[in-house]
Amino acid sequence: MREDDPQIKWVAEPELGLGGKMYLPMFAQGLATTFKHLKNSLQGKTVTVAYPDEEPEIGNPLIYRGVHRLNKDGQGRVRCVACFLCATACPAHCIDIIAAESPWEDREKYPRSFTIDELRCIYCGMCEEACPVDAIELTSLYNLTGRSREEMVFDKEKLLSVFEATKEKEPMKSATLGAAPS
Repeated sequence: MREDDPQIKWVAEPELGLGGKMYLPMFAQGLATTFKHLKNSLQGKTVTVAYPDEEPEIGNPLIYRGVHRLNKDGQGRVRCVACFLCATACPAHCIDIIAAESPWEDREKYPRSFTIDELRCIYCGMCEEACPVDAIELTSLYNLTGRSREEMVFDKEKLLSVFEATKEKEPMKSATLGAAPS
């Protein structure tokens, strides 16, 4: 690209006025925000929560992206058919699946091993969107802690235990959307 190219339209930087040079308007806006928050806190409308002493309110847990879970079907089996679409769609490459031949007649494969590195995950929901059988979902569990990196790599058993812990509070999204997955 040349500077004398006629396709380029050069825009001159606008001159700052006296208020812009003194930062006075921005300072006044900051003070106004501070006083608005102070007024709200005096009226009992808190903006912040003293976590972990107080639990934050999650408005709609169905749209919150927290810890993953592997769903089970009606017979108590893992829903995953080891199609690798979630691992392919994952931009962080944090999902690892090892497939095996299925002992059941209704599918060809199932995951012998299914791991998600929760520290590497960016919680974008692409795995959830890519899954054709709604086997993987993000829950509203947000208080995810671990003492080592190994504790934060969730294997199939741990992901299924998250399903058991959240199935009453958060039913499968496909069931709430009216789609009855097979």
